[in-house]
Amino acid sequence: MNYIGWRSRKLIQKCKMALLLAVLVIAGSLLMPVNSLAQEVETKAKSAILVDAETGDILFQKEAELTLPPASMTKMMTEYLVMEAIEEGDISWDTTTQISDYPYSISANPSFSGVGLTQNKEYTVRALYEAMAINSDNATAIALAELIAGSEGEFVKMMNEKAAELGMEDYQFVNSTGLSNSDLGDNVPEGTSADDTNLMSAHAAATLAYHLVNDYPEALEISGTPTTQFDGQEIQNWNWMIPGMPGYLSDFGYEGVDGLKTGYTEMAGNTFTGTAKQDGQRLISVVMKTASREERFEETRKLFDYGFEQFETQELYATGYQMENSTSLPVTKGKENSVAIETGEALSTMVKEGEEDSYSIEYELEEEELTAPVESGQQVGQAKLVYDGELPDGNIVKENPNTVPVVTTSAVEKSNWFMLTLGGIGGFFGDLFTGAVDMVKGWF
Repeated sequence: MNYIGWRSRKLIQKCKMALLLAVLVIAGSLLMPVNSLAQEVETKAKSAILVDAETGDILFQKEAELTLPPASMTKMMTEYLVMEAIEEGDISWDTTTQISDYPYSISANPSFSGVGLTQNKEYTVRALYEAMAINSDNATAIALAELIAGSEGEFVKMMNEKAAELGMEDYQFVNSTGLSNSDLGDNVPEGTSADDTNLMSAHAAATLAYHLVNDYPEALEISGTPTTQFDGQEIQNWNWMIPGMPGYLSDFGYEGVDGLKTGYTEMAGNTFTGTAKQDGQRLISVVMKTASREERFEETRKLFDYGFEQFETQELYATGYQMENSTSLPVTKGKENSVAIETGEALSTMVKEGEEDSYSIEYELEEEELTAPVESGQQVGQAKLVYDGELPDGNIVKENPNTVPVVTTSAVEKSNWFMLTLGGIGGFFGDLFTGAVDMVKGWF
C-alpha cells in the first residue's frame, strides 16, 4: 500500500470514530432524565436559602435554620420599623432630628462604617434612612431608633416583638445596627448585656426580607440605588450586584437586583440578603458566613442563576376549576337540592422544570351542606396546592399563600313556606310510614 492510500484509510477511521462519539453523546443526552439536566446548586456559604418572593416557597436551602450573627442584615428590621412608623403617621420622610451623643460617638469611630454625622444639625428621616440602607451607616440607624422609640433599648423591644409578629424563628435582636454589643462601650441598650450579639438564621432573614419587600416595596427604590448624595458627599452602596455600580464594581452587576442588605463583622463573616426580579418573577436569597465580600456575591449569583433558569411561574389550576368528585354541595331548604362549586381564582406558583406533575389540588370546605338562601360566588372553603416532589419542604410564611377561595357557581333561593311545609309534612309521614313498616316487619 502506498503512502497516500495509508493516509486515506487513517483519515476514514478517524472520521468514523468522531461520528460514533457524536452519536453516543447525542443518544446519552436524549436518554438523560430531564431533572438530571438541572442539577441543584452548590454553595460555599455556611448557610443559605432561596425563596420565591411572591409565595414564600423555599426553592433551595442549606443549613437554613442555623443561627448565626447577621451583622448589618440586622438593619432590615430597623428599615421595616421606620417604614411602619411612616405608614402609621408617627413620623414622615420630612421629619427632622438631631444626633445625640451616642450615635455621634459611633459615627466618629473610624472602625465603623459611617457617613460622618454632625451634632446640632437637623437631619431628615429620608436622609438618615438612605445613609443606613445604602451605605450601611450604623450611627444613622441608632438615630432613627432613638427618634421612633425614645431609646435604642425600647427600639430593641419593638424589633423582637415585630419579629414574633412576622412569624420569624431563630432570631435575637439586641441593637439596631448589627454591631456586637461589646463594640458599643457604655451605650449597651437597656435590657441587653455587653456580651450579647444579634442572631438570625438564613430562614429568619428571608422571612424578614419577604415582609419588607411585600409590605413596603418602596424600600427597594432606596436599597437599589447605586450611589447618592448625603450632606454634600457621595455615598456608595455596599451591594455590588446592583446594575450601574461605578468602576470595577460593575463586574458584579446582576440583572434585576435592587436590594437588599449586606453585612460584615469579624464574628459574622460576610453575609448578604439579596433580591432580584426578572420577567415578573422575584427571588429572595440569603447567604451567611462567606469568606469574602466577593464570595457573598458570587454565591448569591449561583442561587439566582439556579432560581431563574430552573423555575418559572405557571398557572396550574385555572379560575373555575372543579375538583373531581367534589363538584357540588348539597343544599337544604332551597329550590334546588345542590349547587356547583369551583375555584374562585387561578392557582399559580413557581415550578421547577420537569415537576409540573408533582402538584395536586385539595379542598378544605367549611361545611358539608349549605342552607338556602345561597348567593352566587359565596365562599364555601378554600383550595390549596399540594406538592409531592423533591424540592425542600417548606414555606417561610406561616399561612400558605398557595390557596384560593372555593365558591358557588350560582345562587339558590330559599324555598317558599308552602313547599317547606309540604316537605316537612312529607318528611313526617315518610318517617311515620317507615316506622310502621319496621313495626310490621317485627311482627313477622
